[in-house]
Amino acid sequence: MKNDEFRTMLFAPPPRVRRAMSAVPHQGCDRAIAAAAGAPEVTPAPADHPRIVLATTILASSLAFIDGSVVNVGLPAIGRSLHADGGVLSWIINGYLLPLSALLLLGGAAGDRFGRRRILVLGVALFALASAWCALAPTATLLVAGRIVQGAGAALLMPNSLAILGTHFQGEARGRAIGIWAAVGAAAGAIGPLLGGWLVDVTGWRAIFFINLPLAAATIVLALRYLRADAPAAGDLRTDDAATGLARAAARPAATLDIAGAATASIGLAALTWGLTVATSGAGLHWQSGLGIVVGVVLMLLFLRVEQRAGDSAILPLSLFHSHSFSGLNLMTFLLYGALGALLLVLPFVLIEYDHYSASEAGAALLPLPVVIALASSTMGRLAGKLGPRLPLTAGPIIVAAGFMLAMRIGGGSYWTTTLPAMLVIAIGMAVAVAPLTTAVLSSVDAAHSGVASGFNSAVARAGGLFTTALLAAVLGAQGAALLDAFHVAALACAVTALASAGCAYRWIAA
Repeated sequence: MKNDEFRTMLFAPPPRVRRAMSAVPHQGCDRAIAAAAGAPEVTPAPADHPRIVLATTILASSLAFIDGSVVNVGLPAIGRSLHADGGVLSWIINGYLLPLSALLLLGGAAGDRFGRRRILVLGVALFALASAWCALAPTATLLVAGRIVQGAGAALLMPNSLAILGTHFQGEARGRAIGIWAAVGAAAGAIGPLLGGWLVDVTGWRAIFFINLPLAAATIVLALRYLRADAPAAGDLRTDDAATGLARAAARPAATLDIAGAATASIGLAALTWGLTVATSGAGLHWQSGLGIVVGVVLMLLFLRVEQRAGDSAILPLSLFHSHSFSGLNLMTFLLYGALGALLLVLPFVLIEYDHYSASEAGAALLPLPVVIALASSTMGRLAGKLGPRLPLTAGPIIVAAGFMLAMRIGGGSYWTTTLPAMLVIAIGMAVAVAPLTTAVLSSVDAAHSGVASGFNSAVARAGGLFTTALLAAVLGAQGAALLDAFHVAALACAVTALASAGCAYRWIAA
């Protein structure tokens, strides 16, 4: 790649692709990671096969992006096939989200220390084995176990698929490659429900896991053939003077892995999630679920103590929270994405079980959300640049709350007069908030911590979905009119949660 003009032509995404970089709400946080990864002006040697390198990282990340949404539309079929109740169905989702939320930062640190290609291949292989396990699972319990392993694999491959781009591309080519990576990942997450619905209708729910196997095999072969074995050492990198400090900080490998912090966070999240799931299912709140909640809270407090003692080696440096804006942004992210995650889980379930949609139709019903966000987010991002982040980050969640109120009309009526208006309003609200949130997170901390801050924000978004899914066991376990009533209560609760996220933005984010 000696010709800069050809490289520019090769990696410049068309305007439609650039707009699609925000196509899935969850990708807003992942774009923050992308922005952080592209920040250092590090000049590695150019990739020998840039298009294949880019395709390899996209294949790897698409495994996680698609699987994060494709299972939702298959839940009714899985429940009938494996005789799973609402609590077990919620764990099929949370089994994936739990390790992904807890281990995302550790996966990036492991790549820094042991080599990004090595950890990427390990993550993809683990993801593939877990997918085969899920596809063949004879019981719901074994399916949940497979989903937990899938989430661990995704936590290894996601941060390293992006970091590899930073070590194989230079200058403007790196920014364009990262842009394409984010855009295709957003598109993959957007088509997940539609693809999953089609597979469930045509071949059954097990196909949504089997389809991962050829993609994973292709990713491993390409990674071993075309990706560099290790990232260049910090001393081998050439940096521009203006970015020397940031580049060295980004290039420096982690001295130690915060295993204690990762383990404490994982076990604490698991205990808290289990307690909430049991408490909101048919069993209700009793001593076992109460004990799970208490143990989870205690372990999360212990996690803060462990991170304080770990200092610079912590997966979550507590110094980040000295910024009130950073704390407020992450609380806002938790609430807003938690409410959105609840909708993306229960809406397809209600459409299939109550309104008798096919799985394909239920997946297609979600398409207005990514389409509207893709069309509107770039404009909203430019507007936020002029107005500052506070106004759009306050207004966006308020609009989302209005959409959740409209969702209380869903059930028994026409898609065009019930579901579609709610989806459009929610999408507009998310489009207002997604781009400013990405910028505000990166601006709330110093440049040396931008990668950790954005990675944590992405983990917080998934943790929001983790906890709301735990609270939805009653909805997933209901039938008939009781299902519709439970869905309407959940929609109202999500509206209140979105309003609370708007309050966080107004209170703690500078204008």
